[in-house]
Formats: sequence, structure tokens, C-alpha cells
Amino acid sequence: MKSHKNPIPTVDIIIEVPKKGEEEGIILIERKNPPYGWAIPGGFVDYGESLEQAAVREAKEETSLDVQLQRQLHTYSDPYRDPRQHTISTVYTATAKGRPKAKDDAQDIGIFTEEEITFPLAFDHRDILEDYFQTKRNKI
Repeated sequence: MKSHKNPIPTVDIIIEVPKKGEEEGIILIERKNPPYGWAIPGGFVDYGESLEQAAVREAKEETSLDVQLQRQLHTYSDPYRDPRQHTISTVYTATAKGRPKAKDDAQDIGIFTEEEITFPLAFDHRDILEDYFQTKRNKI
């Protein structure tokens, strides 16, 4: 019998938080596991879990924050977006209050504005953030 393989579902969460004063930033984590680099918080969807539940859980695991999901941004499915395996990621935007702390798969964490993200990002997260910031600009 021929085996059938499916892509692995994942979620990424663009968490909007106040940076200083009135300025808003987003949270990025520095991954402690390969592939290394800065990334949007996220991870794999567990069996029996909705995408929304996975997004809230992954945000809490990696940033220590309780998030409120705002909307689904887009789903990204390029078979080469993750060098480890074929994944499909549904990306959410969320808000949170408090100071993030790096936990779980995150070795460091930061709050960044669009202008400050001049460094390489893991996976296809540069493309995701370009879509996110373009959407934000179109709403203004």
C-alpha cells in the first residue's frame, strides 16, 4: 500500500505590543533550536487542537504572554518555507499586555518596529512581515 504524506500544520503569531510611549512594535524571538535566527513566535498544531488554540498556546509558551487573537492574516504553504519539512502556516495577528519573556524554544526576545527589522529572519518570516506591514499601511 502506498503511503500518503501531508504537510504539517503550524501557526505563527504576530503579537502587537506597545514599545515606548505611543509606538507599537511586534515581538520576535531568537530561536534556540535549528533553524536558528530571529522569527515570529509560533509552532506546530497539536492533534485535537484548533489553529486558534495552537496560536494562543504557542504565544504563551514562547513569550509568557496571554494574547488576544485579532484576525487571521494569511496562510503560507510554500513547500520550502521550512528547511526541516513541508509545513503550512496560518498566521494570526494578536495583541498582548505586559513584558514578554523568552521561554520554551526562544533563547531571546525583543520588541521591534518595522524599521528596526533589518536583520535576517528564519523561515519565510520576512515575506510574512512584509505582507503584515503592507496590510497595516493600507488601513491607515
